[in-house]
Amino acid sequence: MGKVLIIGAGGVSNVVVHKCCQNPDVFSEICLASRTLAKCEAIKNSLPPAKTIVRTAQVDADNVAELTALINDFQPVMVINVALPYQDLSIMEACLATGVHYLDTANYEPPDVPKFEYKWQWAYHDRFVRAGIMALLGSGFDPGVTSVFCAHALKHHFDSIETIDILDANAGDHGYPFATNFNPEINIREITAKGSYYEDGQWIETEPLAVKRTYDFPEIGVKDIYLLHHEELESLALNIPGVRRIRFWMTFSEKYLTHLRVLENVGMTSIEPILFEGRPIVPLHFLKAVLPDPASLGPRTKGKTNIGCIFRGIKDGRPKTYYVYNVCDHEAAYAEVGSQAISYTTGVPAMIGAMLMMKGIWMKPGVHNIETFDPDPFMDALNRHGLPWQESFAPVLLD
Repeated sequence: MGKVLIIGAGGVSNVVVHKCCQNPDVFSEICLASRTLAKCEAIKNSLPPAKTIVRTAQVDADNVAELTALINDFQPVMVINVALPYQDLSIMEACLATGVHYLDTANYEPPDVPKFEYKWQWAYHDRFVRAGIMALLGSGFDPGVTSVFCAHALKHHFDSIETIDILDANAGDHGYPFATNFNPEINIREITAKGSYYEDGQWIETEPLAVKRTYDFPEIGVKDIYLLHHEELESLALNIPGVRRIRFWMTFSEKYLTHLRVLENVGMTSIEPILFEGRPIVPLHFLKAVLPDPASLGPRTKGKTNIGCIFRGIKDGRPKTYYVYNVCDHEAAYAEVGSQAISYTTGVPAMIGAMLMMKGIWMKPGVHNIETFDPDPFMDALNRHGLPWQESFAPVLLD
């Protein structure tokens, strides 16, 4: 059906490329581009035989001129951005310069400020409308699938939603004393930032990891969960009418948090440059370099993830609860595409969002969050492409 340019060559990109190649009727040709060409070549060489044509290219995703030249050369229908969130705006600028559609999995974050916000990307809306092109923001799992779960719940199960709790649990074990399941820099910046949640029209801030609960997850059991700030809260607060409270929770083991506290206490999680042997270095950049590459965790990781949303609201004048979630097996994901479940649960929704755009099912000019579209085709595609969802109408609620 058309060409796509995929920018980024980490674990998520590996999944996106594999899943696009499983759908050659939609993705006829792929150009996989990254700052490091060897990483692109490694992904290309790992692919099973497929009808989709895959080529590779080197590009600096911070350089709008380089991106624009590559897009003009390859002439894709759209760009799938699975690079770093610092690079969202430069890639969006290149899409505007060339008139191609855009999709990402995480919202923009300035390199020098650990703050995820949509305001920088939302500011592009009018320019994308005038250019007649679309940007789909946050087509990963959270944000992404969890946001679609919210639209699905509102459409099919509630007249009004009062509370949403998003729960992200990873019961995988990779055998390392300490490692992050996605980009260490992004992961650690997210965890060590202050938490926040939305309630009664206000944002309430908490100290990092200060709010803790336990939850008994289907298929993976009882886990400690901690309240974090997460980007989909911001868009859901605008796009789910009348919602009173939205919170995001993520699981962490005590071993993981002990390592993180030590690293934080000695300054290794700082993003402020320090002088070392006459050169400025960012401690978190150095830590990222010495930690295991998340893309290498696939063959080592066993166990499952469980990510979903618990809703409380009103249907036909009566209170109702609803829980929709996905369970993904790390080993099954690796057997299929060579990446663990964290990458798989992000990469599959990126492919699905791109597929719906390529087919014209989801298509309107401007910059849009994923929950603003009809959830039904996305929910159907999850079941068909490796992330089947389950539901419960009597979940245990969080206080």
